[in-house]
Amino acid sequence: MKTRLRTLITALVAMLAVTVFAPSPSLTTTSAAPNAATQDVAAAPVAYRGTVYLTFDDGPNSTYTPQIPAILKKYGVKAVFFEVGENITWYPSVTRNLRAAGMKIGNHTWNHPDLTTLSNYWVTWQLNKMESALGYRPRCVRPPYGAYNSRIATLIANRGQRLILWTVDPRDWSRPGTTTIVNRVLANVRDGSRILLHDGGGNRSQTVAALNILIPQLRARGYVLGLMAC
Repeated sequence: MKTRLRTLITALVAMLAVTVFAPSPSLTTTSAAPNAATQDVAAAPVAYRGTVYLTFDDGPNSTYTPQIPAILKKYGVKAVFFEVGENITWYPSVTRNLRAAGMKIGNHTWNHPDLTTLSNYWVTWQLNKMESALGYRPRCVRPPYGAYNSRIATLIANRGQRLILWTVDPRDWSRPGTTTIVNRVLANVRDGSRILLHDGGGNRSQTVAALNILIPQLRARGYVLGLMAC
């Protein structure tokens, strides 16, 4: 009887020792396998959707134009500025700084008239006067208001220049709000879009603010921002 009791006690002690000293699963350190699905999504490149182009009209302006190349430089983007000759004579250093920053300048006439209302003589005068202020003939011409006809198109082509309009117009000149400017562009942008913005002709603080939102948003959607040959 005593022998059986001693054997039973010994067995119970052994079981208790295993229970107390066995490593707890909750304290065991293991390397968690990385979530492959999460890593794949984070590392996946954005699919290329096309190239789009930023353009700015009606400058140079002494307040707003200088702010734009600083923002563009931050994102490694360049743009075409369609300038008014009269404004160049007022702020020639602003135009020089744009060119030094790698921006392109386009002809937006001397003082922003509707070219379709002018004779060939005065259309030519408007274009030449702007180029005299600029100091050279740029490759691209943008008629004010986008107003042109076959006569104007032929006259520009005969000068060896390209007539460049736009395909996306957020109407930023009306100051609808920074968010509205961004949303209007994003709703209408496509591969090859030429986006019309303004750096002159009034208060362009909303346009300037929109760039810091618009450029990252365009890239997040797969667009590359290019520079037109002007």
